Amino acid sequence: MKAVILAGGKGTRLKPYTTIIPKPLVPIGDKAILEILIGRLKKYGITDLTLCVNHLAELIMAYFGNGSKWGVKIEYSFEDKPLSTVAPIKLIKNLPKNFFVMNGDLLTDFDFKKFYDYHLKNKELLTVATYKRNHKTDFGVIDIDKAKNIAIGFREKPEQTLNVSMGVYVFNKNVLDFVPNNEPFGFDDLMLTLLDKKQPIKVYPYDGYWLDIGRPEDYEKASEDIEKLDFSMRV
Repeated sequence: MKAVILAGGKGTRLKPYTTIIPKPLVPIGDKAILEILIGRLKKYGITDLTLCVNHLAELIMAYFGNGSKWGVKIEYSFEDKPLSTVAPIKLIKNLPKNFFVMNGDLLTDFDFKKFYDYHLKNKELLTVATYKRNHKTDFGVIDIDKAKNIAIGFREKPEQTLNVSMGVYVFNKNVLDFVPNNEPFGFDDLMLTLLDKKQPIKVYPYDGYWLDIGRPEDYEKASEDIEKLDFSMRV
């Protein structure tokens, strides 16, 4: 099993933490977030890794090297201009028929092997891991009768339960046929393109532990949770 890890973003939402270090190297406890993820991947037999890098790439490459310290093989794919999240994958040579794609800022007890087997069983171009997340609106929400322009309801800071992408996918290599060459193209573009083309997209709902550290509040929670989590962080 091969994994492509997206580690080229600037992490602008996580400033000031990412002012001088790339987001994949932000520490959770005594390890970098990407170091923890690599350990989880190795646990499930995923040791062939390609890191897509751009912003502060030299720091990531210096830290992880060829991966031998962690018992994995790491190669790098460098984009010379920002290509968003999916287009950089087309720069990687010799991809297998099916492979993982994931963000490099995940903290999760996800079973990657079960997810991969689920994808193979269903034989779709793309399988997306999803998570139910409560989203609280920080405002009082007014329901309006548009015809009469009057209020018909009020909800103080309501919460919604949304199915969100975990930033973990399995791609069939043929899905890259829908991705343009050397142009910015993100996961949102891929989803909308496949939906427009009536291509099935399989989802894999997950209810275990998951956080990405893209926002300061999630980073702080991950830092608090790391000591309590019952899964090994050792490679």
